[in-house]
Amino acid sequence: MKRRIRLTKNERDIEESSARGEYGPLPKEEFDKIAAAISARKKNAVLNIRVNSQDLANLKQKAATLGVKYQTFISEILHRVAQS
Repeated sequence: MKRRIRLTKNERDIEESSARGEYGPLPKEEFDKIAAAISARKKNAVLNIRVNSQDLANLKQKAATLGVKYQTFISEILHRVAQS
């Protein structure tokens, strides 16, 4: 028995756009630029840190509001501070 997969509206929009041929291969230069950006943001270090439990709860709540995982949210905050 085949099981149907339910797609979100966003996923359906992407699938329909793809079927209409709206997506195509990138030029090599643009692909290389994107690949370099992804590589530069690769996480390759581990950090253990103690924080105030209320601060952590607030960070988790803000991350949930943005729809991201809290560790990703904290990592992005650290990245932005490190780059400024």
